[in-house]
Amino acid sequence: MDFINSFINHILVEKGLSKNTVESYSRDLNRFLDFLEKKGIPPLEAQANQLIDFLSDLREKGLSARSYTRCLTSIRMFYKYLLTKKLITSTPTANIEIPGFFKKLPSVLSFNEVERLLDAPDTLNAIGVRDKAMLEVMYATGVRVSELVSLKTNDINLQVGYITAFGKGSKQRMIPMGESAMLWVKRYIDNARHVLAKNRNPEALFVSKRGDMMTRQCFWMIIKKYAVIAGIDRKKAKPHILRHSFATHLLEGGADLRAVQTMLGHSDISTTQIYTHVRAERLKEIHKRFHPRG
Repeated sequence: MDFINSFINHILVEKGLSKNTVESYSRDLNRFLDFLEKKGIPPLEAQANQLIDFLSDLREKGLSARSYTRCLTSIRMFYKYLLTKKLITSTPTANIEIPGFFKKLPSVLSFNEVERLLDAPDTLNAIGVRDKAMLEVMYATGVRVSELVSLKTNDINLQVGYITAFGKGSKQRMIPMGESAMLWVKRYIDNARHVLAKNRNPEALFVSKRGDMMTRQCFWMIIKKYAVIAGIDRKKAKPHILRHSFATHLLEGGADLRAVQTMLGHSDISTTQIYTHVRAERLKEIHKRFHPRG
């Protein structure tokens, strides 16, 4: 079917999704199309009840929440594309949301926990200054771990106070850093980076003690190490914990959802909306703890 190949080309070239994401979406979509074929239903004639049956089947097979969500997202994008091409007049995904039992809210740190985590590195040595700068940048900008460790020295503008991050599909965005992150990045560049880099990797901003570019795995170990020092629950010590906290704290402070979406680099605002659910859950917890009839 030509319109399927056309859709795959659309999300690869025009949407700029990564090759791995496109392959995952293709598998998800083909799984749904196979389901329709077995029922003798052409893709252009699929209705909401068939999609609900398909999604129920996935749940019964024990598909993870993440895979389930991605599958629904790929099907939603496919039928939205068909709508724009006027191949259909309505989409079977219009009123279908991710069920509550599949919504896994990300863990976030409290303001106090963030402070303890950011204060955990020993900044009297080069490694500690580097770690402090990395943690500050991640919390100040909400970048992904892959974006953080991939930063180059020319991606940082200390005069204006922003970083240039390259997200999924090589999409570029500029994010303000804030004074604290700027201070520690400057201190790292001036006093610590050359000690670690040893002129081995002149482009990488954050380098290992051997002078190599930092890796995601290395940063994960850094987070886990300082979470222990800060007395933070090990279950929260995940690579993206500061990214999740960045988004949640901004929204709690009254930031515009669209602005947070832009800073996070989300192509779809529905991805950012998960943080509004986190905020709602935290408000419920606070109400239950402190209200006399909570």
